[in-house]
Amino acid sequence: MLPKYSFLVPIYNEEETIYEMYRRISLVMNQMDGSVELCLINDGSRDRSLKMMRELHQKDPRVVYLSLARNFGHQIAVTAGLNFARGQIVVILDADLQDPPELIPEMVELWQQGYQIVYAQRTKRLQEGLFKRFTAYAFYRLLKNLADVDIPTDTGDFCLLDRKVVDVLNAMPERNRYIRGLRSWVGFNQTAIRFERDPRFAGDVKYTFRKSFALAINGLVSFSKVPLRLSTYLGLLAALVSLFMCLLVLYWRLFTPHSPLTGITIVLMIVFFLGAVQLVSIGILGEYIGRIYEEVKQRPLYTLSEVAGFDEQYQETQKQARVAE
Repeated sequence: MLPKYSFLVPIYNEEETIYEMYRRISLVMNQMDGSVELCLINDGSRDRSLKMMRELHQKDPRVVYLSLARNFGHQIAVTAGLNFARGQIVVILDADLQDPPELIPEMVELWQQGYQIVYAQRTKRLQEGLFKRFTAYAFYRLLKNLADVDIPTDTGDFCLLDRKVVDVLNAMPERNRYIRGLRSWVGFNQTAIRFERDPRFAGDVKYTFRKSFALAINGLVSFSKVPLRLSTYLGLLAALVSLFMCLLVLYWRLFTPHSPLTGITIVLMIVFFLGAVQLVSIGILGEYIGRIYEEVKQRPLYTLSEVAGFDEQYQETQKQARVAE
């Protein structure tokens, strides 16, 4: 019999948190009004995470797991979990316990009221640096103002999804996936549940500044055409500045006995300005062309090295679906 609930937890080098994460989630699982599967997705961990996942599976049959053949990234790991999740209600949360599992029953109550997507919205980030809080605050508001869809501010991947929503997300073929943006794009009846984000239980932060910046760029490019328009605006600005400078230089030459031009300084300034505009525009175009390139290759989103806990027929169906993509 298929479980009613699926809890998805992507894992990358989380040996210091896995047992505590399982302890807290299992307490929540015991409270639920139906059967639960805890689906752990190993995203190419290089520590003992996979071994610990095997131990939990042997100890508790409710624990099932996928092991990706290499590190494909957090968003792809979540996508793999969505592909294999069997529950009518699917909850995504992180392994570092910054997303409190104890919030899940409240999410389920909102689902019972008719909401098909319940996303967790942070009201405070405990023990995070000023720079991290400022950049996150600025990014979410920039994305909200630039995106073609209404993406709620201060929300991560911690959410509850109805089976209808999961099926729609699984049917989307795009490769560069930004789950919280796709979650907003699909529509359905959505609401927020607010919480204070706890500090990481143990271990190192996995979303470094470089990864966070790459995710931010991915979100902007995936859900907004404004960067493309920006390159157009920069080109028009460069043309206007060039025209102004041409007229100014002509005026100086014809009507000013002592020209303020000093050597080639002003020429170099114009060249550098035009070069910067061209490089920025090429970079923006490159981001969009790169996504087109990824889409047309039609490679699978991920490859699996190990699957445990799913019945054989279901495993085969899902593997065939991955090949079909």
